Amino acid sequence: MLLLALETSCDETAASVVSHEAARRARVVSSVVASQYELHAEYAGVVPEIASRAHVEAILPTVREALSEAGVGLGMIDGVAVGNRPGLIGSLLVGVAAAKSLAWSLRKPLIGVDHVLAHLYSGLLEDEASGDQVGPSAGEIFPALGLVVSGGHTAMYQLSSWTDVTRVGSTIDDAMGEAYDKVATILGLPHPGGPNLDRLASGAGADEKAFDLPISRLSTTSLDFSFSGLKTAVLYAVRGVPVEGEYPAGKAVLSAGEKANLAASFQRAACRAITIKLERALVQGRDRGVAYRSLLTGGGVTANSRLRRDLTAFAEQHKLRAYLPPMRYCMDNAAMIGGLGGELLRAGASSDMALQAVPTASR
Repeated sequence: MLLLALETSCDETAASVVSHEAARRARVVSSVVASQYELHAEYAGVVPEIASRAHVEAILPTVREALSEAGVGLGMIDGVAVGNRPGLIGSLLVGVAAAKSLAWSLRKPLIGVDHVLAHLYSGLLEDEASGDQVGPSAGEIFPALGLVVSGGHTAMYQLSSWTDVTRVGSTIDDAMGEAYDKVATILGLPHPGGPNLDRLASGAGADEKAFDLPISRLSTTSLDFSFSGLKTAVLYAVRGVPVEGEYPAGKAVLSAGEKANLAASFQRAACRAITIKLERALVQGRDRGVAYRSLLTGGGVTANSRLRRDLTAFAEQHKLRAYLPPMRYCMDNAAMIGGLGGELLRAGASSDMALQAVPTASR
């Protein structure tokens, strides 16, 4: 089964051809991403109107390139999957309209896919060049504990199957990636903030214990996340604690070494907040009689070097199979849409021409 997949939830126009074969991992036959990085760089963030207009210009060339790289024609496609939620509404509309048009004209199934949940599938993708590999069975994966960490989302899920997913925790304020970007701005790092902060924190001599920054727990049982207090603690470390709304005059400028130490200390606290909640989720699942078999992860922040190490160590400690996405599939892409879309189609969860673009998450 060959699926054509489209992704336009934010500022990346992406198309992919994904092959689903019995007992095999989903194979990415082609994956094309048209980046809008240069369009938004001067604003240090995504401008929705610019993003949607760029998608209109890029969607057809991106689809053509994905088909060309895969060496297939539209007549060989068995279905069209599209990320229809959540995201910027103008951006989503472009992808959904294109997918509907293709599915209708080809008389093939249309599959609407939740972009956030698709990130959880990204660790199971296999590239064409790596050859066929027998994929893990449902019994090896489920029940699974899922973690999505990105610029817009930080959430945990319990997955009994690809169609039975329950969100068990989410951020009450900033997403983890958003906090990274804001702290990078406080430290005077260039855009993109998250990767630059990771590089600074990972440099030789950076001391992750130089600053005692708070690790959010919220309560003894909460599975939700909060990063705003950590972000504010970094701000105070740089500018001093304000008195009557004013920051202290003459606060010293941080040296390069202090910046590196602060970045490393922030990263340590942020990642520890994640593993604390994962540990709680395991305990609470066990209390409900749920024995998790795997850890599914995805989202842009899973490219972070410290978080990848911590998640790998967490899974090993708790005897879970860890599925971390390859670096190229951490960021928004259409391959993950095609991967999850194939699972949904197999389960009979296809959509119709009434499929809507929805800015909010489904769960």
